[in-house]
Amino acid sequence: MNRTRPPRDASRAGSGDGTATRSRAGTAYGKALGLLARREHSRAELKTKLARGGHAADEAEAAIASLDSGALQSDARFAAALARSRAGQGYGPRRIVAELKSHAIGEALIREALAELDVDWAAAARRQLERQYGAGAGRAASPRDRARQAGFLLRRGFDGPTVGAVTRTDSGGEDDGSD
Repeated sequence: MNRTRPPRDASRAGSGDGTATRSRAGTAYGKALGLLARREHSRAELKTKLARGGHAADEAEAAIASLDSGALQSDARFAAALARSRAGQGYGPRRIVAELKSHAIGEALIREALAELDVDWAAAARRQLERQYGAGAGRAASPRDRARQAGFLLRRGFDGPTVGAVTRTDSGGEDDGSD
């Protein structure tokens, strides 16, 4: 059976010629608000997305300033949320700092976001090793295995002393077999 749709109600459809005034959702403010409704965004990230959406730089800046003044956008809140998320995913502090810098977050906000985290980085690194290499990881028998595990943790963003302590490759660690 071939069904056709009834005609659109002309009173709701508008003129259809594209000259209808832009709704608030079509403005830079509306677009930015919609993005923030989904997740936190940094000021720089919003500016980039609005520019890609065809909004003028001055319109985007005004929209972001308005959102900022209304406490709807906050780089500090974004930094804290991203740091919590990445730490929960098993990334180390160096990776988190690099990602926050890529979002144009200032040094002071980065330090504050990391300070708010209550993370034992060595324990987090051990959990990542066990997740990747199984129970007993970190006590690899061969130097090659230890180097592979250390490389894995370094790529995840853990610092050298933490990686050394967890993989037992530092000179002050437990029995490393070299005396």
